[in-house]
Amino acid sequence: MSQPALQPGDTIGILGSGQLGRMIAMAAARLGLKTHIYCPDPGPAFDVCATFTLAAYEDEKALAAFADSVGVVSYEFENVPAPTAAFLAARRPVRPGARALAITQDRWDEKTFLNGLGIPTAPFARVDNVASLEAALETLGRPAVLKTRRFGYDGKGQAIIRAGDDAGAAFRSLGEQPCVLEGFVSFAREISVVGARGVDGSFAAFDVCENEHEHHILSRTIVPAQVSETTAAAAIETTGKIAAALDYVGVITVEMFLVEENGSDRIVINEIAPRVHNSGHWTIDGAATSQFEQHVRAICGWPLGSPRRHGRIEMGNLIGAQADAWPELLREPGVALHLYGKHEARAGRKMGHWTRVLPEG
Repeated sequence: MSQPALQPGDTIGILGSGQLGRMIAMAAARLGLKTHIYCPDPGPAFDVCATFTLAAYEDEKALAAFADSVGVVSYEFENVPAPTAAFLAARRPVRPGARALAITQDRWDEKTFLNGLGIPTAPFARVDNVASLEAALETLGRPAVLKTRRFGYDGKGQAIIRAGDDAGAAFRSLGEQPCVLEGFVSFAREISVVGARGVDGSFAAFDVCENEHEHHILSRTIVPAQVSETTAAAAIETTGKIAAALDYVGVITVEMFLVEENGSDRIVINEIAPRVHNSGHWTIDGAATSQFEQHVRAICGWPLGSPRRHGRIEMGNLIGAQADAWPELLREPGVALHLYGKHEARAGRKMGHWTRVLPEG
């Protein structure tokens, strides 16, 4: 469904009430736009929006009222139920669209889609039971990573199977649900590209990010990544190719492995996130246009902004009790602190982040 570009004063609908929705709403407000957050659970986005609806994703009466109140619908997480997206798409533009959502919700579909474009991923096999898992391990070898096809993030929904491990126990630990087995990729570093595609097909990407994880959760991002200009250009070109193939509108993030072989680099795609992304949080303070403003511009049918970087960037997540260090961070010159308004600091929970913008050189 197409429509004229939104105007200042119009309302964006956002599914999900977490920190990403919060930061999209804050960016929208800066551009004179309102936001209506829809979620079955209260979250920090509720604190900064013009309107919110607390209702189930299956509540069609509430969804219809939500759709009537907004000019476009977006989402802050990729696990939006397919019937919810379809119901809303019949009433308002949903950006990114249903195809991007469906493909990225299922790891098998996502990897098959990427390989169909000639884009490399880790070798993978479909796993529906212990017998197919054993067969996949024979083909891909050990170690390998068993991942649920759906609903996995920040290390949830996956298990590493090493030599001597009980494959059946690993499958049972993931609830015996449909999975994908991925062959192990020996990589030098993890990188990501945060880009945006507009309604008119225009594309802009921020510089390649280099990411460090602890316990499967992003801990630190530095920009620019320590990669060659050729590799950086290839990573950005690949992201643009994926976005075009999906007829994507909004911010898209592609996580990649950098593999060093025989004195050269190549990239292997890990996964696609159809949304703003943790590794792009540095753009709030470190780029001419933040990823959140870029997403708002794209879904509203506005021109994309410049992704120009202000300097060398370091961004760190505040996980759980790490957020208790906020007074020290505020005292540190040159540090920009962002706290997400969450009331309980649980282990593994993203409570905020900090950013340093340093001179080039």
